[in-house]
Amino acid sequence: MSEMKPMSDNTPGSPERRRFIGVATAAAGLALAPGVMLIEVAHGRPEDQAASAAVRWGMLVDATKCVADCNECVSACSTENGWTPVAESKHPRQAPQWIRKLELQDPLTQLETNLPMMCQHCGEPPCVDVCPTGASFKRADGIVLVNRHTCIGCRYCMMACPYKARSLVHEPLNDTQKPDVPRGIGCVEACTFCVQKVDRGDGNTACAEACTKAGHNAILFGDMNDPESEISKRLRELPTKQVRADLNLNTGIRHHGI
Repeated sequence: MSEMKPMSDNTPGSPERRRFIGVATAAAGLALAPGVMLIEVAHGRPEDQAASAAVRWGMLVDATKCVADCNECVSACSTENGWTPVAESKHPRQAPQWIRKLELQDPLTQLETNLPMMCQHCGEPPCVDVCPTGASFKRADGIVLVNRHTCIGCRYCMMACPYKARSLVHEPLNDTQKPDVPRGIGCVEACTFCVQKVDRGDGNTACAEACTKAGHNAILFGDMNDPESEISKRLRELPTKQVRADLNLNTGIRHHGI
């Protein structure tokens, strides 16, 4: 009897699968332009200027300043990153939600609170833990991203996220596509802390800029590792909470007034 050869191991995380994904990633990069990877275009950061662990990008959301009927942060994120808000989508049940406004009510006091909700850029992100291809990853500076080349649309990360902050692109993208914010059908996406702006050196996110321009100042973005940054000073002054602090995820977004 001839000896049976073992079947190729295609289980998530296996060497064979990783080699396949590596080849596919290289092919996808070459399809864009020789020597240029889509992930590099998205981030706008040269290879010799890697993200540094000395920085921890974070955000302070002051719910006491968030206005109920204001959606400036959502609109600004949509414009900057090229996604269509639920209210404007032809298919609202499948529309992406990089950021959304929540209205919360205390069942005891009936006190209502408004706040924006997006990816919390966890220090210990569940989405990264469950991703079978390594497409979900956390940069050294704390920003959690999705590599479009290796995302297979399995949506494990969407199920693992306790904040319901991730969406799957269901339809082909045409007019809304931004050159420095690549998106693709079948890929999962979420708030990136406007990584393209961070890597350009803008030092702020579109939602924080819009909130400040609207005069609410409910969103503050900055380096939480820098004791002299404005966000670090505010975090020392105000009592803050993490949403679902019981999960010990060390979120990059802290909230005041919830």
